Amino acid sequence: MKIANTPKPPYYAVIFTNLVTEELEGYEETADRMVELAQQQEGFLGFESVRDGLGITVSYWKDLESIKNWKYNLEHSVARKKGNEKWYSSFKTRIALVERDYGKE
Repeated sequence: MKIANTPKPPYYAVIFTNLVTEELEGYEETADRMVELAQQQEGFLGFESVRDGLGITVSYWKDLESIKNWKYNLEHSVARKKGNEKWYSSFKTRIALVERDYGKE
């Protein structure tokens, strides 16, 4: 895993925070597929993800339209439904406008 190489702001971040259940059959494969699929979406800029009990995935997007299109991607919709019913005991999705970023590379 590495820090996402995002463009100069502004752009958007979708922050998905979750706690998983003990029923994780198929979870890892689906998560890998969602990364692969998201990377093919128009407007996708990158992602970062970590799990240490609490899972946090931040995906970066060019604009709100790109985020909306990803949300309604059919395969992603099926995965979200399965996550809601089976894999996540709780979750929260936040969408934020990134107006400034800086760091060390």
